[in-house]
Amino acid sequence: MEPIVRSLLETDLYKFTMWQALLHSHPGAQTEYVFTCRNTPAYPLAELASEVERELDHLCSLSFRDEELAYLRSLRYIKSDFVDFLTIFRFQRKFITVSTEGLELRIRACGPQVHVMGFEIFVLYIVNELYFRRFDREAALSEARKRLAGKIAMLREFANEPPKRNPFEFSDFGTRRRFSGDWQDEVVSTLAREVPQWFKGTSNVYLAWKHGLVPMGTMAHEYLQSYQAFGVRLRDFQKAALEDWVQEYRGDLGTALTDVVGMDAFLADFDLYFAKLFDGLRHDSGDPVAWGEKALAHYAKLRIDANTKRLVFSDALDFPRAFSLYRHFADRATTVFGIGTNLTNDTGIPALNIVMKLVACNGQPVAKLSDTPGKTQSTDPTFIAYLRQVFHHSS
Repeated sequence: MEPIVRSLLETDLYKFTMWQALLHSHPGAQTEYVFTCRNTPAYPLAELASEVERELDHLCSLSFRDEELAYLRSLRYIKSDFVDFLTIFRFQRKFITVSTEGLELRIRACGPQVHVMGFEIFVLYIVNELYFRRFDREAALSEARKRLAGKIAMLREFANEPPKRNPFEFSDFGTRRRFSGDWQDEVVSTLAREVPQWFKGTSNVYLAWKHGLVPMGTMAHEYLQSYQAFGVRLRDFQKAALEDWVQEYRGDLGTALTDVVGMDAFLADFDLYFAKLFDGLRHDSGDPVAWGEKALAHYAKLRIDANTKRLVFSDALDFPRAFSLYRHFADRATTVFGIGTNLTNDTGIPALNIVMKLVACNGQPVAKLSDTPGKTQSTDPTFIAYLRQVFHHSS
């Protein structure tokens, strides 16, 4: 059977944008990333260990092709020296280990951040595709195609509603939890063909390149979390991370992620300077309506017209939820929706809820205090307690 990873370009855009920023600002950082399954699979993931090992061996044999590097150079925010680094880059097998503990699969990447941070998305879709290969593929794809057709019909019906001030737009954010690479490719190409007026791009850089779409993404939690260990006062880590991002991209990629220590703590740091420099905010946990209202109130307090800003919703979305949020906010701000698992793994078989998160940087723990308690991520309860105290986070 063909290896799962087709190209080193086949990862989410924000891995490249964070990678570049961290290579330039903190190239010596040492980090640890750990794989976790948050729900109960239909069979033990430990059974996949040897196959995961084989796929990682293949991943570590790959390098970027000239035409892929040329595509990255064509993105105005990707800098020449970063592409030069990627020209000689290869994943190092010594930095990632696979083991089992009872019925559970353990995957750990540990080493220089600029060498291990890229493993995450590949690991997640490798595990996903191996897992779903044991189900009836044709039956799953038949159901998935029916559901995709239903979503396209839903979009066309939605278009009959009275227009709002700002248009409805969505993108594919489903690389990490997809049923398979071929199915994500089919989903993206179908949406680009059938509903281009609403479908604006994909987080998958390889598919954006292949289909002539806009690659979507800016930053993820690991970027801001890393700054908890970069020598600034802990209370100031978000401001330091946002400032370095501004200096790196100088107006590009201006969507800030808000839930590393909760929306309230984020807004306390997101002053007029940052609110003017960043194009908008991304929601990834907690109640999206409450989050959006807080964002709009913050912009209003700063006397910024929210219609000049963007609210990006990306937390476990489906189309009915996206439509509801659009109706609520689209007359007051530009809204964008990143839909993941519901696009690329809606087959009737329950999806895996798997993540691979940064847990330590430069020898100390880092953490996320999510606005959704189940998403809080850390291996160190003492550090979590300290972080809550510093940022007055109650959950």
